[in-house]
Amino acid sequence: MKQTIFTLLVLISIGLISCRKDRNDPDIKQYDETQIKNYIAANSITGMLRDTTDGDTTGIYYKILSQGRGTPMDYSDQISFVFTIRTLDGKFISVDSLNANHYYGYLGHVSSSLPKGLQIAIHNLIKYKGTAARVIIPSHLAYGVNGYGSGSSSNANTHIGGNQSLDYYINVVSNQEVYDDAIIKNYIKTKGLTGFVPTADGVYVKVVTPGTGVGDAITDGSNFTCTYSGKYLNDVVFGSTTTDGNTISSFTVDAGLRVGVKEALTGQTAGAAVSMIIPSRFGYGTAGSSPIGSNVVLYFDFTIATVTN
Repeated sequence: MKQTIFTLLVLISIGLISCRKDRNDPDIKQYDETQIKNYIAANSITGMLRDTTDGDTTGIYYKILSQGRGTPMDYSDQISFVFTIRTLDGKFISVDSLNANHYYGYLGHVSSSLPKGLQIAIHNLIKYKGTAARVIIPSHLAYGVNGYGSGSSSNANTHIGGNQSLDYYINVVSNQEVYDDAIIKNYIKTKGLTGFVPTADGVYVKVVTPGTGVGDAITDGSNFTCTYSGKYLNDVVFGSTTTDGNTISSFTVDAGLRVGVKEALTGQTAGAAVSMIIPSRFGYGTAGSSPIGSNVVLYFDFTIATVTN
């Protein structure tokens, strides 16, 4: 009997200790709040506001960097935005807003591929197309306890650790055509490029070396051989004659050739070397084509070897 009573007392004591521990431990929202506040303070970030929509329940912090205009976005609206992302511990950083970090689709579908908190922030806080903002998403509205990605969280930029809040810069595009043109002009200026002339459609073309003028000129239905390379505006090459495993490439105009490439090469003859920067609508458009994301501006170099009509 004494042994039974002693055992019961021990179990009750353990239970009481456990209850006290549970009461004193912060829940995930409190944990996120502490981590975000410490991050803001440690990095001397100013101007961040806490989301007070629907009674201050999300724990999202945000700062509007430039305000768009128009009608507030609804979940049924199709939107285009680019972003950068980093975890608060700095172990995952992705700043490729020129290709990988693109989204195009319905606002209500954002959470099918990106964190729920990002969808909430765009709808409730960013609100308008054309707005650029910094948003810190708490982990419980990000990738939760399991995190995201492959490999160990100790490996930089391969895995987002569990319970990691996320620091985003987001730019919701209001007019893709205008945005693409601004991106192209900024690239030309930053790189100190010369000789690029925009067509009426907004394809920027530079004839590096004129063709010989002998033989056929590229037109609808032409077959031509060439060497080429294509890259994003961060100068990462996504394809070329060499990476395709060839010494020469062969194309047929109107048979899968991008509209922007066709426009830049029309009228060129053998021997021509042409560089072009193509707005996304004349490249792979809203759909993209792996590994090229949606609404991505592309840079190509072509040197024409032969043309046959």
